[in-house]
Amino acid sequence: MKKSTLIAILTIVIALFGVVKGVLAQQVSLSISPPIIDAVMKPGKSIMVAYNIKNSGDPVIVNTRVVSFEPRDNFGNVRLKDKAIGPVRFSLDNAHLELEEPFFLDTGATQQLLLRMRLPENVPNADHYYSLLVQTTSPTTVEGVASSRARATIGSNILITVTDSGVIDIKPRVTIFETLSKFKITLFGKSIKIFDSLDKVPVVLYIENNGSNKIVPGGKISLHGAFGQSADYEILPKNILSNSQRLIEATPSADLANGLSLPPTSLTLKGLFIGKYNLSANINFGENSPTVFGSTIFFGFPFKILGGVIFIIAVTVFLTKRFSKDDED
Repeated sequence: MKKSTLIAILTIVIALFGVVKGVLAQQVSLSISPPIIDAVMKPGKSIMVAYNIKNSGDPVIVNTRVVSFEPRDNFGNVRLKDKAIGPVRFSLDNAHLELEEPFFLDTGATQQLLLRMRLPENVPNADHYYSLLVQTTSPTTVEGVASSRARATIGSNILITVTDSGVIDIKPRVTIFETLSKFKITLFGKSIKIFDSLDKVPVVLYIENNGSNKIVPGGKISLHGAFGQSADYEILPKNILSNSQRLIEATPSADLANGLSLPPTSLTLKGLFIGKYNLSANINFGENSPTVFGSTIFFGFPFKILGGVIFIIAVTVFLTKRFSKDDED
């Protein structure tokens, strides 16, 4: 009796251990395409977008839903809301699939989702931002034991511009355009940025979008030196959402802090900087759009080079005097 009970207990333990081991070993690998949708819609119209969801991991059950999002910071990150807010209505045109209803996706399988977006009549001109989320769900494995399988969520951002005339509201402004220097002096009420000639020069450019529609900047940042040096750096096109501000990057793109213990940067200048340098930013937003400008200056001095020269001279003088004294003795 006792032996039978022990065997039964061990059997249950082994079965549960096998379930847990399988859960820990599960691989979740989902992808979605396209990763972003940028659409211009008129009130009273609808569009359909075909998404492909691919499962490269273990078999999973997934759920789909649409939520709104808003800018979270100045670096292009977003904050998801709990639901879809705004006038756009979403549904699936698939025969056997609905939003927020789970479906099975086998290993290596691809499921196409036909997402329908509808706008009611008389919707005001404005932007609306959403994400189509695809999230794995956990089924129940054995009676009374719920699976704790690894969960994954992927998403595709949807940027919708509502306009009845095709006119986009573009109101940009340069809020910050400067170099990030550890050394600066103030003369006559102006701050002068100073760099060692051998140091990298981090540059930051922030643009604020005060319009009701997203904008995409273009243009360049130009560098001009006191001895005729010049260089141009193309601005990378990045979405700036309505009523938000964003750090704009230029190519060659900055590697965020660039190992300098500084905030993220737009551009990092490299070279031998001596004298005064002028930086100018010329930013446009497409045809027939306003152009905004920014400018700043910095100075480069060869502190390290001069320090090295002085050190070499001092050592040379010391050794010369030492050898001269030895010769006299």
